[in-house]
Amino acid sequence: MPPAPVRTPGTAPTAPADAERTYEVRTFGCQMNVHDSERLAGLLEAAGLVPAPSGDDAADVVVFNTCAVRENADNKLYGNLGRLAPVKERRPGMQIAVGGCLAQKDRETILRKAPWVDVVFGTHNVGSLPALLERARHNNEAQLEILESLDVFPSTLPTKRESVYAGWVSISVGCNNTCTFCIVPSLRGKERDRRPGDILAEVEALVADGAIEVTLLGQNVNSYGVEFGDRLAFGKLLRACGNVPGLERVRFTSPHPAAFTDDVVEAMAETPNVMPQLHMPLQSGSDRMLREMRRSYRSKRFLGILDGVRDRIPHAAITTDIIVGFPGETEEDFQATLDVVERARFSSAFTFQYSRRPGTPAADLPGQLPKAVVQERYERLTALQDRICAEENALQVGRVVEVMVTAQAGRKSGETHRLSGRARDQRLVHFTVPDGAEQPRPGDLVTLPVTAAASFHLLADPGPSEYRLRRSRAGDAWDRSQADSCGAPAPSAGGAPAGGVPLGMPTLPPRA
Repeated sequence: MPPAPVRTPGTAPTAPADAERTYEVRTFGCQMNVHDSERLAGLLEAAGLVPAPSGDDAADVVVFNTCAVRENADNKLYGNLGRLAPVKERRPGMQIAVGGCLAQKDRETILRKAPWVDVVFGTHNVGSLPALLERARHNNEAQLEILESLDVFPSTLPTKRESVYAGWVSISVGCNNTCTFCIVPSLRGKERDRRPGDILAEVEALVADGAIEVTLLGQNVNSYGVEFGDRLAFGKLLRACGNVPGLERVRFTSPHPAAFTDDVVEAMAETPNVMPQLHMPLQSGSDRMLREMRRSYRSKRFLGILDGVRDRIPHAAITTDIIVGFPGETEEDFQATLDVVERARFSSAFTFQYSRRPGTPAADLPGQLPKAVVQERYERLTALQDRICAEENALQVGRVVEVMVTAQAGRKSGETHRLSGRARDQRLVHFTVPDGAEQPRPGDLVTLPVTAAASFHLLADPGPSEYRLRRSRAGDAWDRSQADSCGAPAPSAGGAPAGGVPLGMPTLPPRA
């Protein structure tokens, strides 16, 4: 690590008094962290800071919102902190804050490894960030504040939404499960549920601001209601979202197979604006491994859920999470996973090599597998799932899909002149606009035929008569946001502005 900048008591360097302080929030990890970062940005702007120009290290305040799930999360954080140390030494008044799950776990370790950090805060006191930054400035001393339970529900805090056409809405925080591989419950705490009226009020406010899509968030969304004694509450909430005028797309992530009930499937099937998409984490196809993981379902139950969903929603796209190389996994166990994957026909899968996380029960289990064994199995699994993705996407060719245009462009958009968006089932679609046709804005909806497919996206190159554009309130909101920031009113096919958040995907970054 680079040497720490020297702190001299009583002589805290400051920026010029009339300078506008800028901030940057860097997010690692899951969609919960992305949403928390919207809260952090809202808090900082409420405190008078403004976003720093993108693409440089010029921010006066840099906040890291961290993840503790993967083994390389520590390396990623400390590597980034190391690169900022010399920047901070050159920048009078610059501050660095670290929050999120890794901060909740490592606490004073962060200040010991990176003493140039000014603030460390946890998952339960996000709202304290502005006060901690000011205290660190005033006292010229690092501030560490970690709470063991939720201070205030994050959704009551100021928010700067990353997207005007789609938004996240937290319905709960924390988790009551005890999966042996997962450190999240010890860092996020027990499940806390918001009241339905508060959730719907936030949804309605988003729609009033122009959003036409929301994603309901929780560590385990379908256990929503357990805190206030209504185990059918999540299905009721989906139906209530169906009654919000102007809300066209509702998604949710992530459910748990053990708590996934028929009333939720019925609510999905019977509520038109709930999208035909489901993320259902498998983790392993081996019943023995599921027991070791403390996952309270078995492969037969899991496949039965998928059959039930497809019976009621035939074109549903189902995605999953899978862990390879859990301690004690045999070749027979791994083959069971391959068998379930072949049967399940996931439209996409987020596959992970097991990483040992201190503080989790699995870290102390016997039978930790050699890296080479895990890598070889991982490659076999991804090859199988890539083939299935390609086969399932090929079945979409010829179908007419409705795509909500996003602000993100594909990597090859400069060459192909394609825009990008998400179909109702959340598949990524790259599409061209016929010559002479009106260009859509992010948030607008286009209807067009799928003309080709690859493993991870669909292509649509419609003729003039096959392309239909519906300008939406969300597109109008995009125009207003661009006018407010002096930006262009709509993306060009060669490079749409970045900044929106892809919805409904379990991990970051998206595969697009």
